[in-house]
Order: sequence, then C-alpha cells, then structure tokens
Amino acid sequence: MSRDFRLDRVPVDVLAYELAEERASALGRMGRALEAALAKLREFDAVHPREGAAASTQQKRRLLVREAGHALWMFVVQREASGLRNNRLLMRDYNVPGEVQHCMGPLLASSGQATA
Repeated sequence: MSRDFRLDRVPVDVLAYELAEERASALGRMGRALEAALAKLREFDAVHPREGAAASTQQKRRLLVREAGHALWMFVVQREASGLRNNRLLMRDYNVPGEVQHCMGPLLASSGQATA
C-alpha cells in the first residue's frame, strides 16, 4: 500500500483495506494448497494402478485423498469467510474428485501420526 493512501484516509479505512488484502492473500494460499494436493493425488494415480494395488499403496492413496480433503476444507472455509458461498463452481473449476469432496474436513491424528 502506498504511503499516500494512508495519509488521506481515516484509520478504519486503512484497516479495512489491509484486512481485505489479507483475506485475498489467504484465499490465494489456500487455492494453491488445494491445487498442489490435487496434483499430488493425480500424479500418484497416474503412476499406481488402483486394480490389485498393494495394501501400502492403497494406504498412501488414502492419505493423499485425506490431505486433499483437508486442503479443500481449508479453501472452502476461507472462501466462505470472504463471503463466497457457492462452492459448485469451485468443485468444477478445480476438478475436485467426489471422494475428496466426501472426506473434506480437518485432518485427524491417527495411528501415531500428528497433524501440523
């Protein structure tokens, strides 16, 4: 923000502007995190066939789906906090698989794994 903007504005306007900047920045971070999680899942699926996959491979995929579900949840929460309530276009534009949509939510610690 330029210094000139601050000189002729009341403090509440400056604060509102900075809050809007932060919301937009957070929305961008969450969107990029979702894109990265979905890309990891798609890359994994491209390399590992699902038919007859070993238990360890299935477990790794389930983890990737849960991570993508967490990233989706974080993005949806940020969008809703910004007043964007319609997520149908988000699911279509990001090509979010149904299984990721169904497990959308926070990551829970399981079997000794800690969430960050």
